[in-house]
Amino acid sequence: MSLINEYRATEEAIKELQERLKSLEQDDKLKKELEFEEKLRALMASYGKSLRDIIALLDPDAKLSKSPRAAKGTVSKRARKVKQYKNPHTGEVIETKGGNHKTLKEWKAKWGADTVESWATLLG
Repeated sequence: MSLINEYRATEEAIKELQERLKSLEQDDKLKKELEFEEKLRALMASYGKSLRDIIALLDPDAKLSKSPRAAKGTVSKRARKVKQYKNPHTGEVIETKGGNHKTLKEWKAKWGADTVESWATLLG
């Protein structure tokens, strides 16, 4: 885009935004919200309270961390423990961390989940 086209596009965007601003200034809902915000801030100032104080008062369980991503990053999943299954019928041994093992599923289908789980020993 040439510089003059960018200038004209920016000028047009400014005009549209100014028109939108004028229409918002005439909106009664906006006037009420601005009045409410002004009165609320004045009330908070008169009692020496901040927005955090108000949130803590109204919702004590609210998380006050600045970044929810940072909180998620510090929480780690619990590692699954390795289980060893020994089939007494065939002598075959399987080590797995989950129940999505092909042979383990076959055993559970053939001998039942409870029976197969009784074959399990927990490894470190």
